[in-house]
Amino acid sequence: MNRETGDTTLGNGLRVVVVRTHGAPLAEVRLVLPYARTAPHLAEAQELLAALFGTGTGACATAGARTRQDVADLAADLGAELSTVVTAESLVVAASVLRAGLPGVLALLSDLLLRPAYREAELALAQRRAAVSPRTPGPRQRLRRALLGHAFGTHPLVDPPTAPAAATTTEDLYALHARAVVPDGAVLLVTTPDDPDEVGVRVRELLAPWSGGPSGLVLPPFARRAPRPGRIALTEPAGAAGTAAAAGSGQALVLCAAPAVPDGHPAHAPLHLAQLILGGSASSRLARRVRDRHGLAYAVSADLRGNRAGDWLEIECAGAPGTAGRIAGEITDCLRELAADGPSPEEVERARAYASGFTRFALATRTEEASALAGFAAAGLPLDWLEGYRDRLAKVTHHQVAEAAAYFLDPARVAVSTLDEAEHDHESDRSTQ
Repeated sequence: MNRETGDTTLGNGLRVVVVRTHGAPLAEVRLVLPYARTAPHLAEAQELLAALFGTGTGACATAGARTRQDVADLAADLGAELSTVVTAESLVVAASVLRAGLPGVLALLSDLLLRPAYREAELALAQRRAAVSPRTPGPRQRLRRALLGHAFGTHPLVDPPTAPAAATTTEDLYALHARAVVPDGAVLLVTTPDDPDEVGVRVRELLAPWSGGPSGLVLPPFARRAPRPGRIALTEPAGAAGTAAAAGSGQALVLCAAPAVPDGHPAHAPLHLAQLILGGSASSRLARRVRDRHGLAYAVSADLRGNRAGDWLEIECAGAPGTAGRIAGEITDCLRELAADGPSPEEVERARAYASGFTRFALATRTEEASALAGFAAAGLPLDWLEGYRDRLAKVTHHQVAEAAAYFLDPARVAVSTLDEAEHDHESDRSTQ
């Protein structure tokens, strides 16, 4: 990485990465906390804490207690934007600010971490909102859970959270904060035009008193490294329109899981090119076959998925009711042809150019760059992983892509799931192998 970087781990376990940037006087802050839903009884509290984090602080020696409005006013005075995002395995606290406001943002973040305030009124409001708009799993989510459960076995990503026995209280939120919002296992990344050492010293002064962890809220690995092949078909019950189960009425869905490898694996770059040739762009084989030639699907994609649980290649198609079976058949045929015959040299070069260009777009803005670097740091990858990836893509041969397609895209290794309201069966759920 051709940038000055400071990378250290504090005594409390927090990894602090400061990257010096040039150009616009902007700073970005990303705090990545392990936050997987591995404890079903904490599901509601985890959702509410994520929604309420940053809505207040307690009093300290240098400042009084802050309400949500106080926090918002302070952020506005600093010229900062604060937000929280929850992924399958992390709670990410993000801030964007002009260079001059970075010390204030770091101080505010320290207050939110060390002296949080979860007030009854804020919690009651969040619970009322949740009650008005309950989060029920949609068709795609239910199909994906069924697919991953068949492919990889029982896992927190598969099992829906169980409803808690009692409503979450502010005491529950403080207890969860003490368990989950902790430094040991977390990563703080800062991109700034300022000297990394000076920023690192400031972070150490502010966050050295932060303690706790590790939280244990980390995704366990799948029971199987590669997906178990086979077929799962789900159907919506007749007359279910207007119900939660039929929230996606009017379409057929197909999801497939094929084997994959982690980002750092030598086979990742060849597999990435094979994935793009299969369904990673508008001109991919799958898009041309299922959408353009047969008119079966209006949405076609193939993406590499990965987290601490494992890695898989996910293929997704959505079409009109009654077409799920035909779409699944076309996907299987497309996989078989690509695995057996391999891609053409022209397809490999187009995919290489597409992938190389995408790596540049991923780092195009300060915001995207900070998010990418924080993700690399949290995953244990080098900060310059994406920049070096272009070189690895350039070295991939046509033969290596053909080998990757032959192994990873073999239909005999792929799990296929469908959901189609029009394909009624006597069994609403069935699995064949």
